Amino acid sequence: MKRKTVSDSEVTITELMIPSYANFGGKVHGGILLSLMDKVAYVCASKYAQAYCVTVAVEGVEFLTPVEVGELVSLKASVNYVGRTTMIIGIRVESLQPQTGVLKHTNSCYFTMAAKDENGDLTEVPILQLSNETQLRRFCEGRAIRRLSLQKREFLKANLDGIGLPERIAMTQGERAELTFL
Repeated sequence: MKRKTVSDSEVTITELMIPSYANFGGKVHGGILLSLMDKVAYVCASKYAQAYCVTVAVEGVEFLTPVEVGELVSLKASVNYVGRTTMIIGIRVESLQPQTGVLKHTNSCYFTMAAKDENGDLTEVPILQLSNETQLRRFCEGRAIRRLSLQKREFLKANLDGIGLPERIAMTQGERAELTFL
């Protein structure tokens, strides 16, 4: 089986934030940043797997600080974890104000990407060679993210039809919900 290093996957994309990217609050729209994250995850995964890759899941997208029009946004991505046909791509997003040199960490997140062959079937990805403790830590974090993601999917698939009305009503206690149909 083919092997690759983390550095074989590393990609950085930088883009200037222009006025058409702004939302109604004057900040760069989160959807623009999500689109850029998806692009860098695709490039990173495809480079590593040497195959067409698709987005399976997105984990941990939390916007820590707003991005302003005129800033340079850099997205740094690398493969953190590999399964048989999937990879977890770690992405760090930073925003640079070019006039002042102030650099902000705006968010970090994880994209699960799946590799496909020419027929659209899942295909195996190379074994990931870990060469330092940081890469080992990120691999272990990726493994935990994968397990939590699988648990979350199973939980969301669970059918609440088996839970009666009294139990559902009890689930709203202490929440910001008002039942108006009873």
